[in-house]
Amino acid sequence: MATDTEKTGGVWPALRRFLLENGALTALAVLVVVMSLLSGDFLTAQNLLNVGVQAAVIAVLAFGVTFVIIAGGIDLSVGSVAALSATVLAFLATVEGVPVWLALPLAAATGTACGLVNGALIAYGKLPPFIATLAMLSVGRGLSLVISEGSPIALPDSVAALGGSIGGWLPVPVLIMVVMGLVTAVILRRTFTGRAMYAIGGNEEAARLSGIRVKRQKLGIYALSGLFAAVAGVILASRLASAQPQAAQGYELDAIAAVVIGGASLAGGVGTAFGTLIGALILAVLRNGLNLLSVSAFWQQVVIGVVIALAVLFDTLRRRSGGAGGGTGAGASVSRGRRGIQLAIAAAVTAVVVGALSFLVPNSSSDGPRVGMSVSTLNNPFFIQMRDGAQAEADEAGVNLVVTDAQDDASQQADQIQNFISTGVDAMVVNPVDSDAAGPPVGGANNADIPVIAADRGVTDAEVATLVASDNVEGGRLAAQAMAEALGEEGRIVVLQGTPGTSASRERGAGFEEGIAEFPDIEVVAEQTADFDRSKGLDVMTNMLQGNGDIDGVFAENDEMALGAAAALSSRGEEAVVIGFDGTPEGLEAVADGVLHASIAQQPAELGRTAVRNAIAAANGEALEKTVMVPVEVVTEENVEDFS
Repeated sequence: MATDTEKTGGVWPALRRFLLENGALTALAVLVVVMSLLSGDFLTAQNLLNVGVQAAVIAVLAFGVTFVIIAGGIDLSVGSVAALSATVLAFLATVEGVPVWLALPLAAATGTACGLVNGALIAYGKLPPFIATLAMLSVGRGLSLVISEGSPIALPDSVAALGGSIGGWLPVPVLIMVVMGLVTAVILRRTFTGRAMYAIGGNEEAARLSGIRVKRQKLGIYALSGLFAAVAGVILASRLASAQPQAAQGYELDAIAAVVIGGASLAGGVGTAFGTLIGALILAVLRNGLNLLSVSAFWQQVVIGVVIALAVLFDTLRRRSGGAGGGTGAGASVSRGRRGIQLAIAAAVTAVVVGALSFLVPNSSSDGPRVGMSVSTLNNPFFIQMRDGAQAEADEAGVNLVVTDAQDDASQQADQIQNFISTGVDAMVVNPVDSDAAGPPVGGANNADIPVIAADRGVTDAEVATLVASDNVEGGRLAAQAMAEALGEEGRIVVLQGTPGTSASRERGAGFEEGIAEFPDIEVVAEQTADFDRSKGLDVMTNMLQGNGDIDGVFAENDEMALGAAAALSSRGEEAVVIGFDGTPEGLEAVADGVLHASIAQQPAELGRTAVRNAIAAANGEALEKTVMVPVEVVTEENVEDFS
């Protein structure tokens, strides 16, 4: 009697069919093997748990988006809805004193309500899903900032515990992710709503003719997406012990990518909960592994984008060939040929990825201590200078310095700190995205007896060996004094604020406000955020000039915004005293050229050097001062040559 294996042609054809039918799972397995070969720290129990925790938020968001994509829609609002729901929870529980047992369902109701609005706009308002959810993305983020007044709100300990673990080893976020995945699978496979999603995504008109109330189902589908976003927001906030109004920016794109990588079709009608989970894990493994391998943050974005594109391309090729079905004769021969080509492509892609990763992994030529450095962002000249100063100090001392870019995302920074703990670095330098949000992950480093140096900004509710920083509040006061002197202690001024909620923006703004209050004849006519960005500084300043008439002075909380403001003034042929903050090379050049009146110089390169110097000392068990202040100075045309 022939066995099943013999009937199907042997082990290799069966294996080939499995690989083709489970492309995402195969890709995940390949990634795990590659990362394990390239990094001895990857395949450890602690790091695998880290991967699970780091995947949890995106996975839960993606489960909700899975419903929408299967039904042929799209939801771009889930990141903002997650932030809004977490902010509502923190505001109610912490600020208003609402019991947690009531605040949690109200936060879930907030997410659900946002989803219902999306569904109503799409089903009854006939808006395209892209437009409706894009509008909610903006509304949700704006409401989050309004409720929080741009600042993080601490969570009660009972909610923050959701970001911890059970029994000291099972992370609660992973458990929630698994539960939400099972709920998603049950909804898709065991309920009328789930079957309706597939029907609507496959052919909406046919679904309507078959008796499905399409509009009502769309309301429910988008409500589910909003509810899942709320759960993801609570998980994210609990990990950071605070609700961040700017949290989860860009997460909607990761969620959509996870769904598509997992095998769903953007055309609708196809998708599974398991596939989405695998897609989220692929993204988490990539980010975790690339961090462990010390791949540049800039190259990480390139690699992740390429892998996403290749995964979708491979899945498209698989579907075009008609899957991995069997058959005989000429048709089967052609199908086998196509599948052979696909496997060859997959093998080639794997080889390219492995080769690229091998090329991108930096060689470690030093046997000295390993220091991990998490920078809030490398999309700002100030922090690039700080990194360069840190690297120069590390090179001189013979230290392996691993630098990661948090991209102004407190959650991503928490992941990076966890990865440093997994790899057993000897010390860390952390430049917090937000002081409050950095507390829990730095607390994990405390538990692992890894000394942490805080750079530029402090860390709340955790121990740091020392704080190396400039005095942002004093810098704000100095800027106010310089402005008053330049204006003769009277005039109309505007303020360009940094990213809402960041400690740097809060402290610089507070110092300037305190200092300028000493000059009653100077009127602050407008304050607007420009997110520490030059192009936004240009646009916001242009609008301020349009709406406020003559402006005598501008204080920008960093040099990038100051340069944008100066460009806006120049384009309108107007003049004003413009003062920036940071003392970046381009900012100092603008001071020398008279474009900026002054910049408050922080000496970021020296700050980076000092932070690494203290990290090395801490790794060697030396006693450190609790605070090391790098002085700030007002740089004008008179003294700019001293800083060039």
